[in-house]
Amino acid sequence: MDAQHKHAMKVVARRTGLTPHTIRVWEKRYGAVTPMRTAAKRRLYSDAEIERLRLLRQATLAGHSIGQIACLPTDRLLALVAADAEAVPPPHRPGAPGAAASVPVLLDAAVAAIKRFDAGGLEAVLRHATVECSLPVLFEQVIAPLMVRIGELWQEGVLRVAHEHLASAVIRTTLELLRGTSLAAPSAPGFIATTPAGQLHEIGVLMAAITAASDGWRAAYLGPNLLAVDIAAAAQYHQARAVGLSIVYPADDPYLAAELASLRRLLPDDLAILVGGRAAQGYAEALETIGAVRLHTLSSLRGALQSLRSPPGAQMARP
Repeated sequence: MDAQHKHAMKVVARRTGLTPHTIRVWEKRYGAVTPMRTAAKRRLYSDAEIERLRLLRQATLAGHSIGQIACLPTDRLLALVAADAEAVPPPHRPGAPGAAASVPVLLDAAVAAIKRFDAGGLEAVLRHATVECSLPVLFEQVIAPLMVRIGELWQEGVLRVAHEHLASAVIRTTLELLRGTSLAAPSAPGFIATTPAGQLHEIGVLMAAITAASDGWRAAYLGPNLLAVDIAAAAQYHQARAVGLSIVYPADDPYLAAELASLRRLLPDDLAILVGGRAAQGYAEALETIGAVRLHTLSSLRGALQSLRSPPGAQMARP
């Protein structure tokens, strides 16, 4: 056994930000790395292989296809990542050249790019954030607050609808790139993510799908604005254990309570309905009636999903 190959899969996943399943797929399908195996067939990785996987993740987040770059030598990967970073320099703290941007600075830079209709500038800020921040920090401290700030500025008349559309398109593209790096095992429990009929805002539920996938769920993102019958059909097809819904706007849809009740009737009794979004409070009574679990953060989603994977008989925590 090569003494340099000493890191277990759990260590590699933590250091690279990739899920164990994605690492295995990149190894088997693309030959990205070749870990050593113990007598018990456990994978062990070297420092060089961890660095290679980290570079591959950075390159895929910048938009490169894993199928096209997995075969590149590590020095070529390093040059590719460096070229991407040089082409779009990250935002810096005022008065501190070269310093890594803090979350507030990232938010300010993102809003400034949106105000001037600078899709490329916003994309650069978000790309930098995906590299510098862990997934929970990226979602809960960068993207979610950014969406809230966009809504506030729109209400104040500072931003127009066109600003919001530009920002949503860029954020959606960034999230789709992240979603493409998370691959779950076929045996993983199923998770359906969507918004109910009449709810058009999809950023939150797309983050929920990525969060579930990063925690080892077989997550299927269905897009927004689906009727109860279509959600139930997808849940059955994917053998889902949970359905995640986002309710953002409006908060007073007179038809939504009936849609939620219909969804509950169409789903198996043991299939959980998890609901988040800033307008969910407006439907609190309807959600309580159908036994939905209210979620206030993506961290609470993780807790709910972990409870659902507990042994039979264990009660799901209600965040």
